[in-house]
Amino acid sequence: MKKITRFLSIVVIAAFLFAGCSSNEEEVLPTPMVAKTLTPDVDGAAQAYQAAWAERDYSTMYDYLSQPSQSAITEEAFSTLLTEFSKNMTLQTLSPSILATTTNPTAASATFQVKYTTSLFGEFDREMQTNWVLEEGGWKMVWDNGAFLPELSGGNTLALEVRTQERGDIYDVNGEPIVEETTAYALGITPGEIEDGKEGALVYNLSQLTGKTTQSIYEAYEDAGPTWYVPIGEASSEEVGARWTSIANLGGMVLSEYESRYYYNGGIAPQAIGYVLGISEDQQDEYAQRGYLGDESVGQAGLEKFAEEALAGKPSASLYVVNTEGQVVTRISQADPQPAQSITTTLDKDLQLQTQNAIAGFTGAAIVMEVETGRILAIASSPSYDPNLFDQNNINSAELLTDILNDGEQRLLNRAAQGTYPLGSVFKIITMSAALESDLYTPDSSYYCDYYFEELPGEKFEDWTLEKGYDPSGDLTLVEGLMRSCNPWFYHLGLDLFRQMGATYLSDMARGFGLGSATGIEQIAEDAGSIPDPQTDGDAVQQGIGQGEMLVTPLQVVRFVAAIANGGTLYRPQLIESMTSSTDVTTYTFEPESQGTLPISETTLEAVREGMGLVVSSRRGTAHDELSGLNITMYGKTGTAQNPMGDAHAWFTGYTETNREDKPDIAVVVLVENGGEGSEIAAPIFRRIIETYYFGEPQKLYPWETEFNVTRTPTLEFTLTPTQTPYREPVEPEPTPTIAG
Repeated sequence: MKKITRFLSIVVIAAFLFAGCSSNEEEVLPTPMVAKTLTPDVDGAAQAYQAAWAERDYSTMYDYLSQPSQSAITEEAFSTLLTEFSKNMTLQTLSPSILATTTNPTAASATFQVKYTTSLFGEFDREMQTNWVLEEGGWKMVWDNGAFLPELSGGNTLALEVRTQERGDIYDVNGEPIVEETTAYALGITPGEIEDGKEGALVYNLSQLTGKTTQSIYEAYEDAGPTWYVPIGEASSEEVGARWTSIANLGGMVLSEYESRYYYNGGIAPQAIGYVLGISEDQQDEYAQRGYLGDESVGQAGLEKFAEEALAGKPSASLYVVNTEGQVVTRISQADPQPAQSITTTLDKDLQLQTQNAIAGFTGAAIVMEVETGRILAIASSPSYDPNLFDQNNINSAELLTDILNDGEQRLLNRAAQGTYPLGSVFKIITMSAALESDLYTPDSSYYCDYYFEELPGEKFEDWTLEKGYDPSGDLTLVEGLMRSCNPWFYHLGLDLFRQMGATYLSDMARGFGLGSATGIEQIAEDAGSIPDPQTDGDAVQQGIGQGEMLVTPLQVVRFVAAIANGGTLYRPQLIESMTSSTDVTTYTFEPESQGTLPISETTLEAVREGMGLVVSSRRGTAHDELSGLNITMYGKTGTAQNPMGDAHAWFTGYTETNREDKPDIAVVVLVENGGEGSEIAAPIFRRIIETYYFGEPQKLYPWETEFNVTRTPTLEFTLTPTQTPYREPVEPEPTPTIAG
């Protein structure tokens, strides 16, 4: 009976299934649900790790290490390991990419290709495999040093061997040294050891060696105790050797020898040449990438900084793999040295020193530029500083460096290129040019120059003749207005051009002269200044005479004055004449570089030149008295720029026209901060520079001198009080001088 029942059940089930299969309506059965665990793709984690490595984001890289790896190395140690790796490689950039990955549920591998770009060893590639494990749903790397470089697997590290070379020298245009690697002496005095009757000889010889005045040397130790060491300056071993017979037996003189990057004459154009200093903590990573070990001295300003790569060259170097015992396993790469290069500047050493002397005691700047080329023959900023004091091997550094950095004088600032000032009446050159180009005026247009300008209701602006007690200048043509520097004429022009030509017209003309933008010198740091557009009639009136919110640099001014001299070409100012490797290969030679032309016609240019010529040659010219008697054709413009922070700034700028083959014509600018009248302070300094250039030495005393570079009194009858006595060449003493202190 049970068998029959089972058989019937089977028949019934079979009939049911057969009936279902033969039905016209197909019945859909539910899809079985299968539970499974998803394994994430390792590519995303590997790519994120690579991106962090390329960005040197060591913290993110550490986050991608597995827990056992993190237990084996701390984040700080990991970061140090990577930093040392990059430093030894002289690594600049790296470009990783994934070649292949394999994944199983709990482990994976990723093969990278990495392109390393290094400072010393060029570019090279490596392939490496990294292992990954799944932790808490994410992939983490199993750390090994081979993830940096295959050769480092198993705990190996890199070692860098570098053989440095001597830094290149810097010369003037005639091959005279400005900076050299040499043995130097720090010079000083112990007052109590000065022998009777020999003080004068001691001071004289120190003056000759250091370039300091005898006055300043006496003053340096007059209040010092008998056993004190009083630092005076430095001299090269060659300079000391040349005077050895004179100084060997002088009691009180202290000479301390040291190896140095020696800056001659206590600094020739120091703000432009710059100085070297040890690599700071903040600079370590930057210079490590460039192949430096970190204990070198590098250029920190001026040409020393600009030409750091050329002056330093590149050392010979070898990159080794060492094992955990410090034994060399293999050498990965070797780099041949690149010779250091020496620089010949465009500076004329004698002219540069005399230009520095010409403004010593003042705060300001002076620049001499060849009008046809853009060569800078002299660039001086005052007060100056001694770059030898940045060498810690110099025992004078400890005391004197602190003094120059903390005396509030901003001695490191290159006022010639970084100092910005209102241009004052020198801007009238540009206002005149804009007036002539507007077709509203001609060179013969006339204006009555009275004591006051009263074209603005309720406003009354003075002419400079009122304060001086001179008669009003009277009727003046536009050319004569520039000659006489008539303020009312140029107040009128500023206002009229603003109203008739638009708010940006005069500003655009100034920009066309190169104001308000960098000159492009590049070899030294510079400020762009600013030329804002006037917003009101009052602004326009002030702009007409170079006042208001405008700021310009002396470098910008000498460039456009040179352009006036040469027919309108704005040349890029340059300081490097040539660069030559230690193997006598010339790698760079100066070429004049035109940056454009002044936005004025030849007719306008000639009118401006005529006015600037009358400034010097006419008895009514504002610089006639100061510049007469030189028998050199000169053009110029005085400027007195009002300064809300104190006395006015004194400007004078001009150029020569001699057409001599042996002495190319030059443009010169002089700026004296808080110097008062440009004609009284800046113009005599301009004359001193012209005399030095054409005659080799000064010809006429300043009104404030008793002899060249020695002031008559501590207080000038003019606006400015010099703060230091400039250097002067002392008279050779008798063989056994007995000059009393």
